[in-house]
Amino acid sequence: MEEIKKCIEEASHFLDATMGATNKDGLIFAATDESLLGNLDSSVKAFVISSDNKTVAGGNTYIKLNHEQKLVAIAFIKGTDVVSANYLELLAGWIGSALKEKNTEEESEGFLKNVLLENELPGDIPLKAREYRISYTHPRQALLINFKENFDLQVKSALNLILESDLEHRILPMDEKNLVILLDLGKYAELLEHNDSEEVTAEVEEKINEIDYLPIKIYNGLNENIEKLRLHIGVGMPTETLKDISRSYREASLALTVGKIFESDQKIMRYNKLGLGRLIYQLPPTLCQMFLSEVFEPGTYEQLDPETLLTIDKFFDNSLNGSETSRQLFVHRNTLVYRLDKVEKITGLDLRSFDDAVLFKLASMVRKYLESLKLDGTFNPVDSKW
Repeated sequence: MEEIKKCIEEASHFLDATMGATNKDGLIFAATDESLLGNLDSSVKAFVISSDNKTVAGGNTYIKLNHEQKLVAIAFIKGTDVVSANYLELLAGWIGSALKEKNTEEESEGFLKNVLLENELPGDIPLKAREYRISYTHPRQALLINFKENFDLQVKSALNLILESDLEHRILPMDEKNLVILLDLGKYAELLEHNDSEEVTAEVEEKINEIDYLPIKIYNGLNENIEKLRLHIGVGMPTETLKDISRSYREASLALTVGKIFESDQKIMRYNKLGLGRLIYQLPPTLCQMFLSEVFEPGTYEQLDPETLLTIDKFFDNSLNGSETSRQLFVHRNTLVYRLDKVEKITGLDLRSFDDAVLFKLASMVRKYLESLKLDGTFNPVDSKW
């Protein structure tokens, strides 16, 4: 019905006539004259049950609007002359094209979702892509947007505005809280493939940075257009053809899952930046628990207070550079040394030693992973002392 309303509204700008549409019961749901909305047209019911496709009654001309061999609405125009009849025919044809286009768009969207979910046979994908006029060979990248609350049409409208200059990108709602954007990187592919991989020109580097900036542009754009919107974006790797986009979608989904465990403060999570988190996530929980119990004696990690943990994080962020860590924490270097000595006394690990620092970092991430599994109820440790 929305397509019919849009067509009638647009037609009112260039057709000087009173026209509208009713449902099968004669209820007017769209009209150029707003005073007609909600009224019942008594002539419609008799017309609906007749075999005629067009009729004249009560000073109006009526025509049936069919879609996929089903009656969906009745269009009418005030007037019974030839000009009015021709206007109505034009309107009916326009509405028919709009309904067909919408149907094709929905089928195209369903096809792309099936490709993402690997519900299409690989051999069928090129054929169906051609049928829906979707480029098969364009490189693409999947972005998965996860919303804290259910998103609405306002989000999709905002995304269309953000991506208005990139008409080939596709926006696919997956459910109430997840939405996928298929970034079409076709306009970048030609430039990149004509440059030697060993020599990155300034122009190529600029385009690569532009690709990397797209998720940031989307995140910032959504927050500027819609207040109090809480979301995270997972970014998969680019793929060469349409049939491989399911891999990029899986990567984007994994980036969100792993990123929320190990980098919960980040809003944009990239698959190629997951690092150790991706490795830990794929390890069996029982193996993780065994490793953790070997590194930390029961109850030792819990003895580290928030101030000490913050110091450790800053020390790691600065690549074990004590001077820079002291400067950022606004503490004397001796204070930092004292805190690191305290960590060594509690855990037995000297974080100034590279090997011990790596072991502590890995164990901390494993602990964070197991804690997330406990919260989800997907893992119950045999020994809960850790």
